[in-house]
Amino acid sequence: MTQTTYNFPKGFLWGGATAANQLEGAYLEDGKGMNLADVMPGGKVRLKVISEPGFDFKIDKEKYVYPNHDGIDFYHRYKEDIALFAEMGFKTYRMSIAWSRIFPNGDESEPNEKGLAFYDRVFDELKKYDIEPVVTISHYEIPLHLITEYGGWRNRKVIEFFEHYATTLFKHYKNKVKYWLTFNEINGATHMPILGLGFSPESEETKLQDSFQGLHHQFVASALAVKAGHEIIPESQIGCMLVYVPTYSYDSNPENVMHALQEERLFNNYCGDVQVRGEYPAFANRFFKENDITLDIKEGDLELLKEGTVDFISLSYYMSRTEKKNKTPEEIGQGNLIGGVKNPFLNASDWGWEIDPTGLRIGLNQLYDRYQKPLFIVENGLGAYDKVEEDGSINDDYRIDYLREHIQAMGEAIEDGVELMGYTPWGCIDLVSASTGEMSKRYGFIYVDKQDDGTGTLDRKKKKSFHWYKEVIETNGKKL
Repeated sequence: MTQTTYNFPKGFLWGGATAANQLEGAYLEDGKGMNLADVMPGGKVRLKVISEPGFDFKIDKEKYVYPNHDGIDFYHRYKEDIALFAEMGFKTYRMSIAWSRIFPNGDESEPNEKGLAFYDRVFDELKKYDIEPVVTISHYEIPLHLITEYGGWRNRKVIEFFEHYATTLFKHYKNKVKYWLTFNEINGATHMPILGLGFSPESEETKLQDSFQGLHHQFVASALAVKAGHEIIPESQIGCMLVYVPTYSYDSNPENVMHALQEERLFNNYCGDVQVRGEYPAFANRFFKENDITLDIKEGDLELLKEGTVDFISLSYYMSRTEKKNKTPEEIGQGNLIGGVKNPFLNASDWGWEIDPTGLRIGLNQLYDRYQKPLFIVENGLGAYDKVEEDGSINDDYRIDYLREHIQAMGEAIEDGVELMGYTPWGCIDLVSASTGEMSKRYGFIYVDKQDDGTGTLDRKKKKSFHWYKEVIETNGKKL
């Protein structure tokens, strides 16, 4: 890239992103019920434990630790944290609401008023600094009761519980929140249904059928929420949220190219087509046929999908993916929810996630070419080990380099003609990692003194990247 100065749109929404279950803590305070994240163990065993068939959704403190129970105590420290966001100059803050704070079991008729009041206080604090909230309605924390009693999103009844929950939020916060996202990284559900759909697959044979049926229920629920949101808050903007992973063929072998195309369409485009275009893509028919998947689609569902399309597309971007039709175990790389093979042209993070800024430019162009809808990058960042120096400084130049290169890629995409609304790097303050439950996998501009073993003062400290990002925002991306 030769261009060094980029023209980000006036009013571009610079900010940061978090999720309730990863930073709030206070997991049983003020009437909050248990949710999925509360029973997920911490440490590198997390994904292995919850991915095995038959996960029992119970807490076993003799075997595991549960860092999400305490998070970074945002529940009590939100004023301090929001003041730091404001000091950086945030225009927006992407956050989520914990469903089980509002409806502890998920199926109640009346909400928990203390839960509603907490988010009232958060939104009021954001407003004090003119920070626009972007709220994810469901972010990997379905109420535990809806899992154990209903089977998660496999059960169509969960649609009505979600609609009631979303409608309650719209009515209560209609004067405080304009931007909403329905489901976090909805397309990741087929790879990790426990996170997105709230069920543990009984076997590999049933996983696909149950996952795609659960996704259909979420599509209907999302469409109902979009319709309700537009009616209750006419000026609202409601988006879908995809984990976007551009997929490259390992080489020019047509078989690998075709395989990469099929993988990309199914992962990147399937959910987007339904939520943005309002209909199932044609390529799904063959996939369903070849995998013996039959969706139970009720009368009126397809019409509802057409009526409840989203206003914009939000996405997380961490890496690209390289695919090869016949890959050996040694060739498989690590990644966010999905793998692929190692790309010889890319370096990787401490956790094996390949770093590919150009992939972000590619992905933004692909999405905008396909949908012609505004795009919003609501997650992007580098999980890394940070060292506190003897003088208290944290010199995370590696994070600055990573973010700079991705912001440059965004600038190039805007020059390409992509309509980009904003950018909220993930984990703007250190929090519990979703994939590993670790605190040592740090993303933030703000260091939080909490360690993997639970020790620490929880004191907040500005990293070098804090001051760098503040200048990026001040100059609207001109000084990187």
